[in-house]
Amino acid sequence: MSYVLCIVVGYLIGSISFSYLFGKMLKGIDIRQHGSGNAGATNTMRVLGVGPAVTVLLLDGLKGVAAVVIARLIAPDMAAPAVLAGIFAIIGHNWPIYFGFRGGKGIATTIGVMATLSFWPALIAGVLAILVIAITRIVSLGSLLFALSLPIAIFAMDVPDAPLIGSAAALVCVFAFVRHRSNIVKLIQGRENKLGSRGKMG
Repeated sequence: MSYVLCIVVGYLIGSISFSYLFGKMLKGIDIRQHGSGNAGATNTMRVLGVGPAVTVLLLDGLKGVAAVVIARLIAPDMAAPAVLAGIFAIIGHNWPIYFGFRGGKGIATTIGVMATLSFWPALIAGVLAILVIAITRIVSLGSLLFALSLPIAIFAMDVPDAPLIGSAAALVCVFAFVRHRSNIVKLIQGRENKLGSRGKMG
């Protein structure tokens, strides 16, 4: 029963779309109809500005933290419920039940989940991603590198519950690549926009 409860709690927390809510509160718009159409921090920055974007980034990350922490309170002696809660928080962000299953790409929530489950591998992956974004100014490239390097770092560092958490990270990596498929096409074609550009982003 604790597994089901953690899954449900994780999904419902993850389904809260702060990007959508900020768009409605600040400009009375559905942010999914502006910019790239994505309900995430990067598109929030393009449409609403840096302040709301940073807030959305933090809140989306905290969704992942909250899902894992609550699951650990529900089932303190098992790792699997917390991992499942984290995965379903990311699923909720990507496909939110409250907003017609049209959400974001899940990277900020993934950061929150994985940093809570396995901090050091997440930190290493995050530093790599930040360096790539700083050098290229391409957020999608850094996001994909973060998702790809997470399971590698977890298995390489042999952290506690590495088989379980590493497998979850590999699944989350698949989510990230699926959600970024249009960005991947643009990256291959050399058409992916950079931070600060005015064009539409995928």
